[in-house]
Amino acid sequence: MEGKDPNLSPSPSPYELLFQALSLIPIRHYLFALFFISTIFFYNFIEFHFLGDAILRYFRCSVNLVYNPDSSLYHGVVSRCRILHGRYVATPWLASPHLQTCFLNFHGLPPVFSYRRQLFLASDGGTIALDWLTNSDVLNGALQNQSEITKEVDTTPIAVVIPGLTSDSSSAYLKHLAYNTAKTGWNVVISNHRGLGGVSVTSDRFYNAGWTGDIRVVLGYLQQKYPKAPLFAIGTSIGANVLVKYLGEEGEKTPLRGAVAICSPWDLLIGDRFICRTFKQKLYDKALTIGLQGYAQLHEPQYARLANWEGIKKSRSIRDFDNHATCLVGKFETVDTYYRKSSSTQYIGNVAVPLLCISALDDPLCTKEAIPWDECRANKNIVLATTNHGGHLAFFEGLTGSSLWWVRATNEFLGALSCSRYMHIQKVNIEEKRSSGKQEPLINQGPYLNIAEDGLVAAVKYEKDTNTTTASSKQRGRKPEDDVTKRSFKELCRLTKRPVWLLGYIGMVTGLPLLGLLLNYLFRKKQRPTTTSKS
Repeated sequence: MEGKDPNLSPSPSPYELLFQALSLIPIRHYLFALFFISTIFFYNFIEFHFLGDAILRYFRCSVNLVYNPDSSLYHGVVSRCRILHGRYVATPWLASPHLQTCFLNFHGLPPVFSYRRQLFLASDGGTIALDWLTNSDVLNGALQNQSEITKEVDTTPIAVVIPGLTSDSSSAYLKHLAYNTAKTGWNVVISNHRGLGGVSVTSDRFYNAGWTGDIRVVLGYLQQKYPKAPLFAIGTSIGANVLVKYLGEEGEKTPLRGAVAICSPWDLLIGDRFICRTFKQKLYDKALTIGLQGYAQLHEPQYARLANWEGIKKSRSIRDFDNHATCLVGKFETVDTYYRKSSSTQYIGNVAVPLLCISALDDPLCTKEAIPWDECRANKNIVLATTNHGGHLAFFEGLTGSSLWWVRATNEFLGALSCSRYMHIQKVNIEEKRSSGKQEPLINQGPYLNIAEDGLVAAVKYEKDTNTTTASSKQRGRKPEDDVTKRSFKELCRLTKRPVWLLGYIGMVTGLPLLGLLLNYLFRKKQRPTTTSKS
């Protein structure tokens, strides 16, 4: 048996060889690989879609429209909207739903202008801040300071905007909407939620995702003050849910001519399950909860009296806040009950107003799982427009990201609708007039004048049930059962404009020869001898 060579060292292990090989690689190569891996992770984590838009923009960026095949709204209005039939391509450096949503909330590049505030007092004592921006304010691109709203509002269409959760008129997306809508020739009023916009809560009523009382009274006030101005409504996020729910509750009775719902959550119960699903959604849930707690902090005396203040401060999610605040103030049994009753999906079938709904399929707050595709397709008054990208209320477009796509689409739709015959006409006015006994004047209705022989003038009207005329005042010597011949003779006197004695003389002169011939014929017939025939 041969012995081992003492000069021969033992062979290194495979791991040692691997480490030796890795040590020979320059450090900059490791940094490059780390940067490459981090980029791929970040690209997928924030759902960046720049490369997909650049390569497949003509296939992935088109707008998908869902509508009833027999919808007159689509064929008469939406078919003429080029933006809705085009493509939405996101701003390249914001090609992510999370980047778009965060950039909108932290900056958003809003236009600079000032509203004119009007405080509206509800019947329960609550105060609602109405922030106006009229067409004259942005005329020629320069703001004009005016002390009050001019009479121009009486005839110019009014767009009533319902903000989202914890948003007010100062939000970037609402400034984009208000400025661009007013620039197209409309007047815009943002109906801020109670307790927002720098206004204190002056009653025990707070807004929530299903509270439609405020928008109902605001629209009634605007209709009464500006009866000649057509009213339209635009709802965003939670405001869109409130708007659709209101339209379903009112049906034909609403004074609105048309409406637009942007990024509606639709089903709050599905949205609650979605926002607690992944780590990214939980971040949004936490951010919104902090916003709600800040709102509650502004009105601590009311919430401390009406709700569970300690529970509000310890809330870690929207559901916790709704459990300790919204359900107690709004008198809901449970949080799920509040979500079910406040969801707008169940009211879609009753919407009788032309309604455009816009949603992004990558919305990080309002999931596409809650979009009621079949319900929207079944209603002829609804057109649903969805895009693959856009985030939540963002839809930035262009290289600079200075404009929002949904704002342009909304203005184009409302402009086409306001110039068409498909606007909704409120039907409650006719029913109220019928119930009160007041009727619109028709062409076959009075008043007519009936002149009697003695010169008495009486008003005559038609009665629908008998189709006959009746005098509103009694005429002397006149009875309902007058002879038809007498009425015909008097009508002849009125039409020929001849006196009664002249017509009688003419009748006697023309009738005597005929009477003589008749008497002569009868007399000669009696005097004629009778003859007998011979057998």
